Amino acid sequence: TQVWDENNRVVPVTVVKAGPCVVTQVRTNDQDGYDSVQIAFGEIDPRKVNKPLKGHFAKADVTPRRHLVEVRTADAGEYTLGQELTAETFESGVKVDVTGKSKGKGFAGVMKRHGFHGGKASHGAHRVHRKPGSIGGCATPGRVFKGMRMAGRMGNERVTTQNLTVH
Repeated sequence: TQVWDENNRVVPVTVVKAGPCVVTQVRTNDQDGYDSVQIAFGEIDPRKVNKPLKGHFAKADVTPRRHLVEVRTADAGEYTLGQELTAETFESGVKVDVTGKSKGKGFAGVMKRHGFHGGKASHGAHRVHRKPGSIGGCATPGRVFKGMRMAGRMGNERVTTQNLTVH
């Protein structure tokens, strides 16, 4: 959707559902060698949770949740077990990094997947309009180098977008 900023300009925004999450474990530098907070979110039928996780949630005194995520943070000591985290945690105007899975686009050619320009449209081009072109030499090096950009599955991978402003 979109919102208007203080200069009366339209800003495109994405509405994200954040929370409610609950703190299930606090890791400190003294005990674990690094500072982080483990949070859980999503509803799940308690019968579907295995015994080790049931004990983990019982220790934090929270109901079982579907997903467990650990987030590294410098101020891990400010969180307590069982503390609820909601969207109010984020202040307006703060920059955040957002990580998620991109849309899967299926099997894509090199023009769509990597932005290749393709071959000529006419003047003797014979069915090579959308082909990748050469993928390497013949006898030397006698192989295709690793990382050569080719057609294949596009999307459905972990993507991080940095410095997004919270509105």
